[in-house]
Amino acid sequence: MLLSLAIAGAVAGCQRDPAPATTVPAGTAPEAPAFTLDESTLPGVNSFKAADFDANGNACTDFGGYVNGTWLAANPVPGDRTSWGAFEMLDERSQAIQRQLAEHAAAVEGATGVEKIVGDLWASGTNAEAINAQGLAPLEPELAAIAGLDAPEKIADYLRASAAKGQFTVFGFGPEADFMDSSMNIAYAFPAGLGLPDKTYYFDADKKDKLEAYQAHVAKVLELSGVPAADAATQAADVVAFETRLAKVSKSSEEMSRDVGLFYNPVSLADADKLAPNFTWTKFFESQGVAAPEKFSLAIPGFHAEVSSMLGDVAPATWQSYLRFHTVDSASPFLADAFADENFNFYQRTLRGQKEQKERGKRVLDTITRQTGEALGQMYVDVAFTPEAKERMETLVENLSQALKARIENLDWMSAETKAKAMEKWASFTPKIGYPDKWRDWSGLATSRDSYIGNLLAANAFNYKWMLGKIGKPVDKTEWAMPPQMVNAYYNPLANEIVFPAAILQPPFFDAKADDPLNYGGIGAVIGHEMTHGYDDQGSRFDATGKFQNWWTDADAKGFMGRTDKLIAQFNGYEAAPGLMVNGKLTLGENIADLGGLATAYDAMKKATEGSEDPMIEGLSRDQRFFANWATVWRRNFTGEELKVRIATDPHAPANFRAIGAPSNLPAFAAAFQCKPGDAMVREGDAQVVIW
Repeated sequence: MLLSLAIAGAVAGCQRDPAPATTVPAGTAPEAPAFTLDESTLPGVNSFKAADFDANGNACTDFGGYVNGTWLAANPVPGDRTSWGAFEMLDERSQAIQRQLAEHAAAVEGATGVEKIVGDLWASGTNAEAINAQGLAPLEPELAAIAGLDAPEKIADYLRASAAKGQFTVFGFGPEADFMDSSMNIAYAFPAGLGLPDKTYYFDADKKDKLEAYQAHVAKVLELSGVPAADAATQAADVVAFETRLAKVSKSSEEMSRDVGLFYNPVSLADADKLAPNFTWTKFFESQGVAAPEKFSLAIPGFHAEVSSMLGDVAPATWQSYLRFHTVDSASPFLADAFADENFNFYQRTLRGQKEQKERGKRVLDTITRQTGEALGQMYVDVAFTPEAKERMETLVENLSQALKARIENLDWMSAETKAKAMEKWASFTPKIGYPDKWRDWSGLATSRDSYIGNLLAANAFNYKWMLGKIGKPVDKTEWAMPPQMVNAYYNPLANEIVFPAAILQPPFFDAKADDPLNYGGIGAVIGHEMTHGYDDQGSRFDATGKFQNWWTDADAKGFMGRTDKLIAQFNGYEAAPGLMVNGKLTLGENIADLGGLATAYDAMKKATEGSEDPMIEGLSRDQRFFANWATVWRRNFTGEELKVRIATDPHAPANFRAIGAPSNLPAFAAAFQCKPGDAMVREGDAQVVIW
């Protein structure tokens, strides 16, 4: 599923480990005694309030500051977070619900099915005494195996054997729809292997301090794993040199986000074996129990060729250090406190500026969502998502769809030929709301209260085995790439689907009791955002069936690029911190989706309210409330270090620029707040960007 989300457009940045699989009908009766949610203990939601406006601000100068400045000043980033805003507040609320469910599941006598899985993970994950007592013992067999890798073929054998358990270090592997036939899954292999967020961290002068801190972290982890301090320091230097070599043949976040075609490089096994003679892919497929395919995608072939070379010319001792470090490092959050604390100190405190570690319960819930998210999600929607909310969302989706249709039909820069193809794609959009129509069957996943890391390794292997079973099979279009309790949404170009998990369907995004302007400015714009991803610079490379093929005339493609270049320039001009500029190219897809989504949502709101008198709630017009709730969605504070990581790696612009970027291009915004030519929030003439 990581690959799915890498090529999809999501409304907010996130990470996600493997989930969904075989199915059980949605709505199946719960296997444990009925559970009643205690709503009185849940955190509040971040609703729009006119009282939040900055009385000294100016909507036409800085709309984000005008709507959000007062709130942002009063709501600094909590110590256990690196950002804080609407998304994070809903995540806290979702986690509070999840905690009640997990505690209930753990207390059920003789629990079965999803309740047993969730209960076992919760109970074992919150048992700090047992986790600390186990120390590194759960990993000792793996570390012993690594210590015996004294020849290239042994290293290759180990990489294959660990992969068969779902454990990857140098590369990733899994199923995804074939770019040329999106109805069938094929195998994809793609680069990994770096401990830092992006290849630029190994080379850029402004990230040198992070590279040095990373090397110190590598040494500390090796020392914790039993390597003498002096040896650990030497080995850490070797590990960083090893990763730097991988980084040279890797692609940056910007490169991968702006050319989805890099994921697709179909090759035969014979050709792959020639490319990587020291790591034969024929043997790899055999070791995974996957039938030899006619083709699979070997993304970034130069990377895999380099790994093969490194198997031959890098000393086995360096491979041992690299594999030992990553084995312990990846498991550290789930091991004894010394390991978990070191992991936090580098990845969260040093790299992202988080002041304190999340308490254990929150960390365990994050892990349950990553490893068995749909199991917990099945429980979540039983208590936290109403049929009425789904019905209201279905109406909003239909209204946004009709508004988008009208916008495409009325484009003045696109030829009839290309427009006909765009309309074919529009007609084939598939919306998914709340939760899957079928639930995953978790039969075969054995969990217990004995070992937290043991449960997670079992879940990882279980998920991987299930994913392997999809290779060479038809795509199951009922599957979701996010669980219901995740506060996010996404578009998948290979399925041409827009997906809205239950947890995002709360204020400020969605409120069944709110007036139309707030809902259209919130979730309506998110719906429009995900639809527009089908027509962003990468989504537009897939046709109505999800096939990766060009459906544009040359003239229209050139015209589209000219418009997107202007949007790149607009965001390149935003300064996130002194000397730290937004990367307009990295964030282009999301900025296109924001612009198209907000414009489409505005049209849909006007259509839904036409013929009725404007009630002027709290002294604000409908249009003002619409745009104000859009900005409310994007109120968000960041730590300084988190902002630097996001600028380097996140395809989403920082939230404050999303609050102002799209509205500044819409004449309706200027009219709503009586802005004048020359105001900062008014982009005119050649500076104005109009795409969809």
